[in-house]
Amino acid sequence: MADGTGAAPSMYPTLLYTDAKAAISQLTEALGFKELAVYEGEDGSVMHAELAQGNGAVMIGSKGRAGLFASAMRDAGPTGVYVVVDDVDAHHRRAAAHGVEILMPPTDQDYGSRDYMARDTEGNVWSFGTYAPRLPG
Repeated sequence: MADGTGAAPSMYPTLLYTDAKAAISQLTEALGFKELAVYEGEDGSVMHAELAQGNGAVMIGSKGRAGLFASAMRDAGPTGVYVVVDDVDAHHRRAAAHGVEILMPPTDQDYGSRDYMARDTEGNVWSFGTYAPRLPG
């Protein structure tokens, strides 16, 4: 897994939460993401947040805001995101210790990866594993 330095990722999954502050707490404390930025509205809602994991990042916001993206996402269901981690077992232990709902414990896959799967506070499915496909350069 890369250390977060170098070129910016070219894709950022974007998730909206009813309680974005709770989601940010769970993702940073229990799942090891690093908070890069959090911008709040006057009402305390999360207008935009960026969290990093390795050389990737996710954008977070509060549901119920005005705007085209918020409107388009209003009825969106949970999403799934795959994140590459170096030590799946240690990552799983941290998540479990924080009470994260574990859907699949660390499991060796036929394709050579070791993965586990968890669900966050609002139903999004996060898979963490060692499989890191190489993209054409």
